[in-house]
Amino acid sequence: METRPELQDRKARILLVDDHPIVLRGLSVLVNQESDITVCGEAADAHNALTAIEVLKPDLVIVDISLKGTNGLELIKSAKALHAELPMLVLSIHSESPYAERALRAGAMGYIMKEEMTEKLILAIRRVLKGEIYLSEKMSTKLLSQIIKHPLQKTYLLEENLTDRELEIFQLIGKGYGTRQIAEALNLSMKTVESHREHIKEKLKLKNATELLQRAFQWVQRLGFN
Repeated sequence: METRPELQDRKARILLVDDHPIVLRGLSVLVNQESDITVCGEAADAHNALTAIEVLKPDLVIVDISLKGTNGLELIKSAKALHAELPMLVLSIHSESPYAERALRAGAMGYIMKEEMTEKLILAIRRVLKGEIYLSEKMSTKLLSQIIKHPLQKTYLLEENLTDRELEIFQLIGKGYGTRQIAEALNLSMKTVESHREHIKEKLKLKNATELLQRAFQWVQRLGFN
């Protein structure tokens, strides 16, 4: 697939969304050393990202999942609702396994882990700018295998039934965060966090807080999030 016609005579403009200044700096260096792409702006949270999209009109947005307040997946949904054709690429510390498919369902066109940033990021950016999907070879194979095995329906693990916010809280529980710590980390009220915890217990068919903690801890250990 060829480069989009509107990008043939100018550099593609990239908006970076991440709440870590060091990561933003590293991304800017990587992108700006290329001849065909350039960073047009940065944002540290979803609110400022949506504003920057309106003002700067980037050709591609690179989004981290773990943002304070509204997470990256919710940002993608909001941005795509307003700008359906805007390509978005997720760059995250989180393993592809539980998050890449969610990112694609939210509207992203690619997922790349930060540990692969230096060698794969530019490739991922160029592929998404062409209108293609970017995933690691391992994740692409997994998704294709699921389609072949379950062409009409998919069998989900119970964790797959959690919303994006619930999964985020579930992960923090597994890392040992208490309700107050989760509320502070995600900029939520303690009452909201408690409500999410109850919904998680119901969906995972857990009886009490102890079972929730054990299940979350096992999930975090299994996926290597600790």
